[in-house]
Amino acid sequence: MSDRWARWRAAIDLDDYDARWERMLVEGTAAHGEADFVEMLAPQSILDAGCGTGRVAIELARRGHTVVGADLDGDMIAAARRKAPDLEWYAEDLATMRLRHRFTVVVMAGNVLLFARPQDRDGIVRNLVAHLEPGGALVAGFSLEHGGYGLDEYDTSCAAAGLELSERFATWERERYAGGEYHVSVHRRG
Repeated sequence: MSDRWARWRAAIDLDDYDARWERMLVEGTAAHGEADFVEMLAPQSILDAGCGTGRVAIELARRGHTVVGADLDGDMIAAARRKAPDLEWYAEDLATMRLRHRFTVVVMAGNVLLFARPQDRDGIVRNLVAHLEPGGALVAGFSLEHGGYGLDEYDTSCAAAGLELSERFATWERERYAGGEYHVSVHRRG
């Protein structure tokens, strides 16, 4: 795990983390933008890569999709299993895991690559692409930091793994991307 992830996890209580999303739903705030976005891609099967406590995967499964979740953080996977024991959850390193499934969509909803060790990012993209069916889509949304990991580096990793940029947005609600601090990108496997 990266130092950045270790610092974030040390500061986060998983129950509080999950409660944030529940509060949003109770308050009537949209809390499932990622699931809405992925659903519009008409997926047959989905890998939620870096699934955390399973919020996105569980919502997609609730909507009738076939979903598998994977995350390096065993505590988060344990929380996901408690909430949805009927789903498949894997405590695996996204750079090296070898699942028996291939997916029409792999989604990294959140700052998955920002929390990864920099030297692992290319390997994560390459390995996630290996889990895609031909024509499948890799969907990633993450913050863009000045002087940090950015779109050029991510697009280069995707191209090296055989993907082409299909669409890019500023939000999960599909607002047009015109620069800014966040993006949601869809790259497709040829």
